Amino acid sequence: MSPSVARPDRPVEPKIERSLTLHLRGDWGSANLHRVCGWIAQELADRCGPHTRIATWNSRGFSDAVRAVGRGEVQVALTTPTAFALPALDGRGVYSDEHYPDLRTLGVVPQRDRLVVAVHKDLGITSFAELREQKPALTLATSIHDGVNHVGLAAHEVLTRSGVDVKGWGGELLEDERPFESLDHVKEGRANAIVHEAIMLPVWQEIGRHLNFLEVEEDVLERIHEDFGWPAATVDDGYFPGRSAFRTLDFSDFLVLTRADLADDVAYAIAWVLGETRHIIEGQYRHLAPERSPITYPLDPATMGKSPIPLHPGAARYYGALPTS
Repeated sequence: MSPSVARPDRPVEPKIERSLTLHLRGDWGSANLHRVCGWIAQELADRCGPHTRIATWNSRGFSDAVRAVGRGEVQVALTTPTAFALPALDGRGVYSDEHYPDLRTLGVVPQRDRLVVAVHKDLGITSFAELREQKPALTLATSIHDGVNHVGLAAHEVLTRSGVDVKGWGGELLEDERPFESLDHVKEGRANAIVHEAIMLPVWQEIGRHLNFLEVEEDVLERIHEDFGWPAATVDDGYFPGRSAFRTLDFSDFLVLTRADLADDVAYAIAWVLGETRHIIEGQYRHLAPERSPITYPLDPATMGKSPIPLHPGAARYYGALPTS
């Protein structure tokens, strides 16, 4: 068991006497959502009955994960970005056919990320206005637009609402599941434009010096927020080589999602694990600078309890017991 020292100023450590069988959903298998699932499973099992079994199912980590929780296929799933689960509560967007008002959250694992739009500098284009005016034949790398992949979904909304018609202008879409394939298309010269996230990956710094990053126009960001609740955010000055700060779509945070019918003591225990054993997950990323890490450490338990999805009452009990500064 990981060392845990009782402190009078911290929420009470959970101890569940009965043995649990829980199903979690992470990512494809080797990325950060799976790593968070492993952390939760280890620390939770240490504090439950001796025959506890916790399985982590492979997932894409997008709307499929949200639906799996909403349908009761698993008790807990991780999805990213956090705000993209919001329409599942009331049936907007891809959830218009089936929505889940009883979705609840156990906490948020911070990942500061953005969806960015970039074109090769050889095109001489520095804004969406210039892009619409010139209508170049782009070979644009992004994720698949299938109603599941959040990157493909967001890319479609940003491009369409910005008046960009890649295929109509004689261009081509290179659509893949993961960011690694899309970034490789640009790095190896197969694509001259990209819409993607995971901006902390080192390859962005390598290809970024050859790209112009386009600021998403404010009316587009406002309409997306009105329709889906997806927020805008800023990419900091100098984050990409030679690029000043610019506005785009926020793509931040991993949401630990459940339903209202999860047992209160289990919900409290998972929230406690997230907040009180955070050093376990932080230690796996400290070789990276926080702003270049897939998990933005140091984790702050109070902030981890803030989500657009309502907290499960058991989780709320943990976050409500945190000492106030």
